Amino acid sequence: MQNLFECLKYLFGGNVKFRSIISQAASISYDSLPISLIIAFISAAVIAIQVSKEFLMTGAEAYIGGTIAVVMIREIAPGFVALAIGARAGTAISAEIANMQVTSQVDAIKTLKINPVGYYFTPRIIASAITVPMVVLIAEFVGIAGGMFVAWGTINLNPARYTASAWAWMATKDIYISLLKASIFGALIALVCATKGYETRGGAKEVGASTTQAAILSTIFMLVADFLINLVFYIT
Repeated sequence: MQNLFECLKYLFGGNVKFRSIISQAASISYDSLPISLIIAFISAAVIAIQVSKEFLMTGAEAYIGGTIAVVMIREIAPGFVALAIGARAGTAISAEIANMQVTSQVDAIKTLKINPVGYYFTPRIIASAITVPMVVLIAEFVGIAGGMFVAWGTINLNPARYTASAWAWMATKDIYISLLKASIFGALIALVCATKGYETRGGAKEVGASTTQAAILSTIFMLVADFLINLVFYIT
């Protein structure tokens, strides 16, 4: 929490450079785009295979598109994309900052009277919070389209019926909540992974241990945040 306050102080102090945010955005989200879309497509394809036959047997095949759209938007896309970005970019953030810590680069920054927490953390948190929702939005589209192709290929469901069902079931609220989730997940991943890297002391062995802990902790924090967001918006 203290690191977050220091980042906010650094941000509102006008010390963050736009170029550093763009650089981190490319490293965190753009480079994670291929694996995120592959995961979204395969997840939707698996769901389509699971539900298509059962829906067809009960005469409810017209609801396949809506079911996949709701599942993808509410949970699969934001959750799986965040996990993919955490596994690829989050661990890289932790390893990079941990390596800077053990090689005394962080101490060198301090001698220049620069806040290392603000300098290293803030661009990464901002970039994650802004760009992870963009990846999630693309993943939702790819996932819904992937489900359509699988349903078309397996039970010969007319794409027009699929898309009509998807449009009927989709709600603007669900899209807003999924983007909110993605933004929070992105900020959490960057904050947790950067913190674990910054706390590293020792050598190469400790860098590896910190990277592993960062991956585990960011996943746990993300799942807890997911539960709380669902509790607030879908239960209360």
